[in-house]
Amino acid sequence: MQFNGKEILTATMVLFAVIDILGSIPIIINLRQKVGHIQSEKASVVALVIMIAFLFVGETILKLIGIDVNSFAVAGSFVIFFLAIEMVLGISLYRDEEPESASVVPIAFPLIAGAGTLTSILSLRAEYHVENIIIAIVINIVFVFAVLKSSIKIEKMLGTAGLNVIRKVFGVILMAIAVKLFAANINQLF
Repeated sequence: MQFNGKEILTATMVLFAVIDILGSIPIIINLRQKVGHIQSEKASVVALVIMIAFLFVGETILKLIGIDVNSFAVAGSFVIFFLAIEMVLGISLYRDEEPESASVVPIAFPLIAGAGTLTSILSLRAEYHVENIIIAIVINIVFVFAVLKSSIKIEKMLGTAGLNVIRKVFGVILMAIAVKLFAANINQLF
């Protein structure tokens, strides 16, 4: 076990920016209005299980199809970069259709543990120790649960402008992380 505060903090910030649960509050509010109650506990636990499972079996799945972690990390840096562009510029490059119900499926996957999150987890795995990533995942899930439980209060407190500012700040951080991830892994491919 190699616990490292810097790795935990960095991995936590990366996942926090990618999950972007604060930026998703309008989506959560919309889902809550459409279907009533959102099961915060269930959505959080399912997202946690998906993320930790992918941390362990994601690399094996990649090996089965003949892709190494560094190649995935470079590809992941592009995904993270485009997510950052969406956040900073307020545009939508790709968006799933509106979910029909607010069950585990739209909240836990893909809202919390979506493609960007899973890509980030494997990308982090290329650089950090697994135990530090697990702690970062748990910290994020605790935060996600708190946000899901109090999303209406948070929306009223921050307002639309506040949510937009937070989203743009984390977009810039995410963009810097994508560049660092690309630079750290591109040399391994040649």
